[in-house]
Amino acid sequence: MNYIFYVLLVLSIVFGAINGKLPDVVNSIMTGADKAVKISFSLIGLMAFWLGMIKIAEKAGLVELIAKLIKPVTKKLFNEIPPEDSAIGNIAMNFSANALGLTNAATPIGIRAMQDLQKHNKNKKTASNAMCMLLAMNTAGFQLIPASVLAILVGTGFKNPTQIIAPTLLVTSFTFVCAVLLAKLFEKVFPPQEASQGGEE
Repeated sequence: MNYIFYVLLVLSIVFGAINGKLPDVVNSIMTGADKAVKISFSLIGLMAFWLGMIKIAEKAGLVELIAKLIKPVTKKLFNEIPPEDSAIGNIAMNFSANALGLTNAATPIGIRAMQDLQKHNKNKKTASNAMCMLLAMNTAGFQLIPASVLAILVGTGFKNPTQIIAPTLLVTSFTFVCAVLLAKLFEKVFPPQEASQGGEE
């Protein structure tokens, strides 16, 4: 990816020089760098706020509450995992963080959930059905409030950033349902392989 951006930057400068637009290219680079700093600071404030809220929710026991609320769903989606396992709480918080658009905050929680799911994985060399389901849910990225995108739009001076909420909710809901259904379908089409003797760690 770094090479791609480097090539694009070099090509922009070369073609700008050929077409006599080099000053415009340089001005675009400078204004873009200035906007990037402003957007970064907008994201820092938003992320700091929501990460703090998630930490408070975790300390207040809301993780367990969320886990209980979604337990009927998690029993169906993660039927390999005991209902009271810590993985369910991490999956609940991972889902909540993604739903609020806090993808950066969801990443470490998702990693913890994967580590918990690996403990229940019979074949350590391949991903279990539960791990594939969690990956599918994260890839689909259901978002109730696209907080990160809103912060970027605010940072760029967009006049009405909240107008993206409804389309985002519609699209991510559709992709989430499709991802879950496909994960369940592939569970039946490609059953997990049994660990060979001496293959487990």
